Amino acid sequence: LNAMEVEFVRGVHMGKELSEQCGRLARELGIKLSVHAPYYINLLSRSEKVKKESVQRILISCERAAELGAKYVVFHPGYYGTLPKKTACKIVKQAVVGMNEFIEQRKWKVKLAPETSGKLSQFGTLDEVLSLSLETGCSFCIDFAHIYARNLGKIDYEKIFDKIEKSEIKEMHSHFSNVSFGLKGERKHLVMDSSPPFEPLARVIMERGIDITIISESPVTWKDSLKMKKIFENMGYKF
Repeated sequence: LNAMEVEFVRGVHMGKELSEQCGRLARELGIKLSVHAPYYINLLSRSEKVKKESVQRILISCERAAELGAKYVVFHPGYYGTLPKKTACKIVKQAVVGMNEFIEQRKWKVKLAPETSGKLSQFGTLDEVLSLSLETGCSFCIDFAHIYARNLGKIDYEKIFDKIEKSEIKEMHSHFSNVSFGLKGERKHLVMDSSPPFEPLARVIMERGIDITIISESPVTWKDSLKMKKIFENMGYKF
């Protein structure tokens, strides 16, 4: 295994010294790092206080990512609430532009990566994150389980990559796991013994020669990461 996501989902409880130590160790071991910002983020909140604190949580995650040597900072932008989707897109875009400027000022070599979301109430359709990337220059994180859950058990990998190819992103960051869902979308991540199947995704990646990092979001990350690696190896991929 050669990639790992540092999870700050319950808060950023890592200081500069530790993050720099972890970054050095990851480089020695040849492990590519990314960061997942806290879950408690809502750039679409009615509360200005919540929005401000959300930006702060993302930016402190970016600071730790820079110290770790991690390129991508994954985050969920928030919930639509009563906002029309076009209005929500404008608000998130404005926030991302502001954060991009701050990142550039600090000279942090990190990229914001808003993630495709699994619940229908959340900002983060594939089209929304791709549009955000195109308009702001940020990256994105494609969570295939979330797309599957949001589409209530449907996923077309070919169509997903057709859309992504129109973006300027050449190196993809992604998540994969199995997932349970209901009428409102995602319920919870599952180990890899159900749906969506991984083999069709691996086959499309191999056929298209896609440069992609896949982070397992399974409840047993290491075990399912090795399963995915084995599937690629059986298809002839050399790690």
